[in-house]
Amino acid sequence: MMTKTLYPTYMYHGYYTHSSGEVEDMDRISVSLQDVAKEAGVSSQTVSRVANGSAAVRPGTRRKVEVAMERLGYRPNYAARALKSGKFNNVGVLLSHMSAYGNARTLEGIVSAAADNGYSTTIRTLDNLQDRSLSGALKLVEQLPLDGAVVIMERDFTDFNQFKPSRDLPVVLISEEPANYCPTIDSDSYGCSTAAVDYFLSKGHKTVYHIAGPSTSRAAQSRIRGWRDALAQVGIPIPPMYVGDWEADSGYQAGLALAHEHDCTAVYAANDQMAYGAMLGLRAAGKRVPEDVSIIGVDDSLKGVVPRLELTTLRLKFKVVGNEAFSMIERQCNGEKVPSGIKTVIPPEFIDRGSVRELN
Repeated sequence: MMTKTLYPTYMYHGYYTHSSGEVEDMDRISVSLQDVAKEAGVSSQTVSRVANGSAAVRPGTRRKVEVAMERLGYRPNYAARALKSGKFNNVGVLLSHMSAYGNARTLEGIVSAAADNGYSTTIRTLDNLQDRSLSGALKLVEQLPLDGAVVIMERDFTDFNQFKPSRDLPVVLISEEPANYCPTIDSDSYGCSTAAVDYFLSKGHKTVYHIAGPSTSRAAQSRIRGWRDALAQVGIPIPPMYVGDWEADSGYQAGLALAHEHDCTAVYAANDQMAYGAMLGLRAAGKRVPEDVSIIGVDDSLKGVVPRLELTTLRLKFKVVGNEAFSMIERQCNGEKVPSGIKTVIPPEFIDRGSVRELN
């Protein structure tokens, strides 16, 4: 398990902090946030944002505040602040696979929104969690100084429908399915699939093959359901499904095999890495993209990575999901009731890069 707390620390020798939150040297008392604001010629809110690492401060203003802090010997006292306000200004994030593209972008959204609103972020990984329940996951952070926690769900938890967060620790789930007792938000994986299939059919394709993600992924299962439902709704038999592992090599192998499906003119892959791999595999097998086979991916993770990218995709707005998840936590911390039992869905954005041929 790994716990990481992200917040700035200002350490200046010769000062100590009272339980009141005031900073004092041996003879001089009370350098407060308001004192720093006056010294720097800015608002107290601006000083708070600088102290909490917010990006929403201009560099010149940030430097003025930091100089004032150093000149006055200001040292933020988070424990005293929590005792006085009843808040820690710290939100927890629990997730697995922190380096995965979607998780990293979602985490970026949470951290940036938190910093912009004067909150720190504590991250706890779940990679080695033995207790496959939400209550077990939350036990990892229940003793930490948190105002709330966001759980990025990639797998099933045994108590998903029964879990009730404590009154003292609001919880938001980033999940494919709505939870009964927690606010829930996520990208629209199901809608990505229906949009991709509908787009192919509107271009004259008679069926759509799918390269799915691993069976352990909740997002992959939602995309499979959307693909199947979209075809079934218009009476098209479901063609064979190929399963990958999110990586380009698995897409490449699927592309080699799909080249031998006589009726395959359209391929929808569950992420862009597999879609790009499939494109290379199809071409290696003698198929042209999009002249012979058209391809659509999901997530837009290859933008800025692959030069001259020619892959049409459905861009998932992971950072927006993270921003909104933090907002749900903050609203609960401020006494607002955020509905449970429903899921807030962030729709994808269609990005056309020319990998779909019109057959009409």
